[in-house]
Amino acid sequence: MTSTTGKVITVLGVKKPENLGVVLPHEHLNIQIPSFYTPPRGQLSEQMQNAPFEMQNLGWIRQNPYTHKPNLTMEGEFDAIKNELLFFKENGGQTVVDNTVCGISPDYGYLKRLSESTGFYVHAAQTESVLNYSEEKMADIMRSDILEGQDGIRRGIIGEIGTSWPVTDFEKRSLRSGALVQEELGCPVIIHPGRNAKAPSEITRILLEAGGIKDHIVMSHLDRTFSDLNMLLDFAELGTYLEYDLFGIEVSHYQLTESFDMPSDAQRIQFIKSLLQEGYEDKVLISHDIHTKHRLMKYGGHGFSHTLINIVPKMLSRDISHQQVDKIIKCNPQRWLTFFK
Repeated sequence: MTSTTGKVITVLGVKKPENLGVVLPHEHLNIQIPSFYTPPRGQLSEQMQNAPFEMQNLGWIRQNPYTHKPNLTMEGEFDAIKNELLFFKENGGQTVVDNTVCGISPDYGYLKRLSESTGFYVHAAQTESVLNYSEEKMADIMRSDILEGQDGIRRGIIGEIGTSWPVTDFEKRSLRSGALVQEELGCPVIIHPGRNAKAPSEITRILLEAGGIKDHIVMSHLDRTFSDLNMLLDFAELGTYLEYDLFGIEVSHYQLTESFDMPSDAQRIQFIKSLLQEGYEDKVLISHDIHTKHRLMKYGGHGFSHTLINIVPKMLSRDISHQQVDKIIKCNPQRWLTFFK
């Protein structure tokens, strides 16, 4: 087996990190998320939850993406995803990291030009048998996915490991298993934190106590987790990668946590600029975390090229330097994806 030290595992084999180019570190190319379904509120939502994807319905779907049942699966969208990736490549992109894991229906033979993942999603997405897995069994599965793979495809990351808030016992076992395998194999790890500002720090504590390596851990979804800059900066001191990965969502209504106002892309950039000013330019990552149909270009969404077409120019216009942008979209994700053992 080819040594992975200093290399990246992709579905096309082991690669040098510098060959990855522009990286989207957190996307989903084939996903089903019935566990995200949010029951309708009121007569209109009751009527709309199975509505067709038509222009007149898109406004409602954007406000209520998790009540619209057809929106919660990418099944049957191979051509749309393929066209998205070709467009991403035309606009300067090269690598997409698929974060789809056990519990949200990964399909490893489906994926092209990305680094595959292994791990377990949140408690609510798992079957009863999976919920009973021991740490040892979960670690064995993660280890096998990386060392041996499936149908000739080895997984290049552990994650996204999903957690709720409070973190459940199952999720703690999953985190400790990921940390154990990371320490053993030197692989990158990515985390889906619970929807609470206390979650990232608690998760990081669990990972580090179990042997995880902070410099090779990504904490995702910071845009829907921290509304307070001081709390964000306090967390940043722990040393993980800091991922703003919901670019393209410009709707403040966040169905999954209605008490939280989802920031705009402009606000995301301001948070990132604050992180850069505090010296974290080697830790910031950006992506879209596309996991519903309505965000694909086919359905009137922003698509996988949004950060390159719209966000990078806006960053530059907000006095973020070319060098800093290159770190965010190339150097940082390349470094994170590199095996250190």
